Amino acid sequence: MPDQERAAAEEGPTGEGVPASTPGEDTGDTRDSSPHGAGAAPADDHRVPENGAPDDDVPKDVLVDGRRRGRAVAAGLTTALACLLVLFALLAPNRISQLTPGEFLRVPVEGLLAVALVLVLPPRARRIVAVPIGVLLGVLTIMKLIDMGFYAALARPFNPVLDWISIEAAVGFLTDSVGRVGAIAALIGAALLAIAVPILMTLAVLRLTRFVVRHRTATTHTVTALGVACVACTLLGVQIVPEVPVGTLAYDRILQARDGFQDQKVFASEADVDTFRDVPGDKLLTALRGKDVVVAFIESYGRDAVDDPEFASQVGAVLEAGNSRLNAAGYTAKSGWLTSPTVGGGSWLAHATLLSGLWIDNQQRYNNLVASDRLTLNGAFQRAQWRTVGVMPAINQAWPEGAFFRYDQIYSGPELGYRGPKFSYAPMPDQYTLTAFERAERAKPDRAPLMATIPLVSSHAPWAPIPQLVDWKDVGDGSVFDPIAAAGESPDDVWRDTGRVRTEYRRSVEYSLNTLVSYVETYGDDDLVLVFLGDHQATPLVTGENASRDVPITIVAHDRAVLDRISGWGWQDGLRPGPQTPVWPMNDFRDRFLTAFGP
Repeated sequence: MPDQERAAAEEGPTGEGVPASTPGEDTGDTRDSSPHGAGAAPADDHRVPENGAPDDDVPKDVLVDGRRRGRAVAAGLTTALACLLVLFALLAPNRISQLTPGEFLRVPVEGLLAVALVLVLPPRARRIVAVPIGVLLGVLTIMKLIDMGFYAALARPFNPVLDWISIEAAVGFLTDSVGRVGAIAALIGAALLAIAVPILMTLAVLRLTRFVVRHRTATTHTVTALGVACVACTLLGVQIVPEVPVGTLAYDRILQARDGFQDQKVFASEADVDTFRDVPGDKLLTALRGKDVVVAFIESYGRDAVDDPEFASQVGAVLEAGNSRLNAAGYTAKSGWLTSPTVGGGSWLAHATLLSGLWIDNQQRYNNLVASDRLTLNGAFQRAQWRTVGVMPAINQAWPEGAFFRYDQIYSGPELGYRGPKFSYAPMPDQYTLTAFERAERAKPDRAPLMATIPLVSSHAPWAPIPQLVDWKDVGDGSVFDPIAAAGESPDDVWRDTGRVRTEYRRSVEYSLNTLVSYVETYGDDDLVLVFLGDHQATPLVTGENASRDVPITIVAHDRAVLDRISGWGWQDGLRPGPQTPVWPMNDFRDRFLTAFGP
């Protein structure tokens, strides 16, 4: 029995919507059955009724052939769509910017292997195998769609082992940006998509399985030819489109998951090395005795805010003016660059990296860190008899990790007493956050020196509306900001245009920088030391996909001896680091800081 006939016998109905026929089989009765017999009028002599409608006496073979052709066309289109769906799953890139025709001029190696497997399996086994293949392709497609979102927001792919917490954070951001109803609608849409894609992909694979079996010989030749071509092109380095390999594999997800599991051992070995673990308190931070040290993180304050030509003139002007104002108040500053472990989000990873001296670039590392006894920068200050404080305006629930960072006091958002409006994601303006800190801690008489960590969030996306500075005496409970929020831009309006998004991002950074400078002018004294830095670069929508991960860092002090301690760091004088200023990994800062200000 020929291959195609055997395949048809195995599979039964073709699955294409067209019943199989044998040579010579009648497809319709064309004999005239009228009582006139052979003497009846010819077929073209049918009369049209007076109402203009065609005679109902249309030959059966015409109707049958028309229906058959219609079913064949529909079946062919369905098969073509199934093929396109599977090829998209295998070949589509995971970045929106890479969705170009050239990306699809590749050979899906896994697809060839799957087809070869289908051809050698018996009918029952191939149907059983087709279902999990379809489900896996559906999951792969969903992962690529998630990747596209991650690259757009965080400049990296989604890690299936480590990044589920990021999805939770994204939901929170979505709720803050578009409201609860909008967030719920988006989640419902995402859930329906997550269900529909694997189902559609499974149906597509089942249909293609039947198709390749019916065309066994042609399929075998095609798979063999493509396989040989793929191997040859890979060995010779041939590319149809520059920088796009002819052969492609989709198993990188498996490798990524494997690396995620192995990273626990790598992190444990890194965390085991700590030069300052057993240093007594009287040997720590001796050059800062009696100083109030404030470490302020400015949300999304990255290198592009300082260097990108679109932002540099305006933000640079703010930094230059701020430096002049601080100099007039008796302060000096030095600035450098740090490389953040994250981009576009995951601020807590950057905070943990700076404070712990370990590279914390995923949630698994963060969880392992806060479960350890690692000495943090806060812990070193606490050991040396500073009062350690965390001012966390964006935290609105219990935060057990605070115990790991060795805070004597944590002020969450609700505990700061704010009664004004929200500014999208930011629950309160930076000016209020610093005012509340000043009231609760620095204004106390006869107190111990302070070490405070303060993440400032006014420059967090969606950058609308943006607060404005008011007189510090008028801040009160925050209700003074009501008219400012009401008159500000809405996220819906801003995010319709990428240019406006970038403009509002810049303005939000300018606000945060001006607020810090004004705070030092208003409340600074001889013993204030301010360390402020960006936590990470803004989303790639603002910076572009190829931006660095560098962020500015600045130390401001009234006592010149403080900055003399870091004279060997090569940092730039002022609030703006220069292009030749050295760049350190953010996890290097803890050890360098403790060394510089030690005995």
